[in-house]
Amino acid sequence: MIILVTGAVGRGPTCLAAFDAALVAAGIADRNLIRLSSVLPPASSVHQVDRLSSAPGRWGDRLYCVLAEARTTVPGAQVWAGIGWVQDARGHGLLVEHEADDEVSVRGLIGSSLDALSRNRGVSFPSRGVEVAGVRCTGQPVCALVVAVFTAEAWNPGRRPARAGAPA
Repeated sequence: MIILVTGAVGRGPTCLAAFDAALVAAGIADRNLIRLSSVLPPASSVHQVDRLSSAPGRWGDRLYCVLAEARTTVPGAQVWAGIGWVQDARGHGLLVEHEADDEVSVRGLIGSSLDALSRNRGVSFPSRGVEVAGVRCTGQPVCALVVAVFTAEAWNPGRRPARAGAPA
């Protein structure tokens, strides 16, 4: 499994619009995001890209991902988001996501978490990577986003949701 990681920033008239602009910049705006916990499956490979030129799936599909995002409306304030990962030779690994007010802090949080998660499992991972994105608010709301994209899944159009009180 190839897991693509990218970072982006966005600006807009509201925090939600800034978040959407960051999703557009990352190349994943037209999917329904399903946040995952932070475990890399066996035989996975993490690749950093500038932007997802072709996100998995189609408009409205479920996109399984690990996501870090931070927003602010405070002029002069910075927001930073980041994802870090560790892996062994078999592709097993862990990801962590953090947000902070500056790059040094977000990188420090990522490193501390990766070290702790590895210690918790009694495992040493020889390979390590990190992707961060940050932006300073200059008046308009901003968002910093980093996403690790796993896979997409279409909705099953033939399956109908159960009605409340109806037998399953």
